[in-house]
Amino acid sequence: MKVALIAHTPDPEHVLSAAARLCYSSADIATVMESLTPEKTAEFVGKLAALGHESPIEHVSFTFGIEGVSRSLLAQITRHRIASYSVQSQRYVREKMFEYVVPPEIEKEPQAKAIFLAAMEEDQRHYEELTAILKEKHLKEMLSKGLTEKAAASAAEKKAIEDARFVLPNACTTKIMMTMNARSLMNFFHHRCCNRAQWEIRDLAEQMFKLCYAVAPHLFANAGPACVAGACPEGKMSCGKMLEMREKYSVLKDKKE
Repeated sequence: MKVALIAHTPDPEHVLSAAARLCYSSADIATVMESLTPEKTAEFVGKLAALGHESPIEHVSFTFGIEGVSRSLLAQITRHRIASYSVQSQRYVREKMFEYVVPPEIEKEPQAKAIFLAAMEEDQRHYEELTAILKEKHLKEMLSKGLTEKAAASAAEKKAIEDARFVLPNACTTKIMMTMNARSLMNFFHHRCCNRAQWEIRDLAEQMFKLCYAVAPHLFANAGPACVAGACPEGKMSCGKMLEMREKYSVLKDKKE
């Protein structure tokens, strides 16, 4: 898995502080912006967090480049609906020798890993066979319609992989560009940094958290699993490791500082 913070709102804590301050000020926007020193900004962001006043942080957004994650993760992350996603298409990009994610528990068991790798090889073979069969069929149709051989071959392959992709596994990797505002990110971290989150998306969430915290430490001071800043919301399903999680995120924040 590879995660990069591609872009974010410049000076995010200053921007959200100005947005919040504006709600309670008669001054013009330029004056509000100029009045917020770094010290006042940090203090104001802390007050917003303490009050639970979250709407101003929607003015701040972060864009991530994510590679080497499974289609299984893609299905999970797109449940976070207040975000923008661009995903590598299996309809238009041919999966030649596709890469895949091996779950850690399978990786640790030689017998299970052997079965898994054989399944991936078989899926690749079936994908290539289906693509070849369908491409030949579509090529004949395209040529009969008067397309040039080059144009027909290109159109036939695109149409072939559109159906052949159905045999590809959830383990097949993909690439994602994702943009979320800070409020959505806080919600994402609360749910996906949790010990009860699925391992792959939890790993992603933790990497994203570290990137965000490095840029806006006051904004994300209470980010992470919900138990970092309050009680565990999982009830009887709690992992029972609230103190360990708080220590873990305290260490992550100390590393940045």
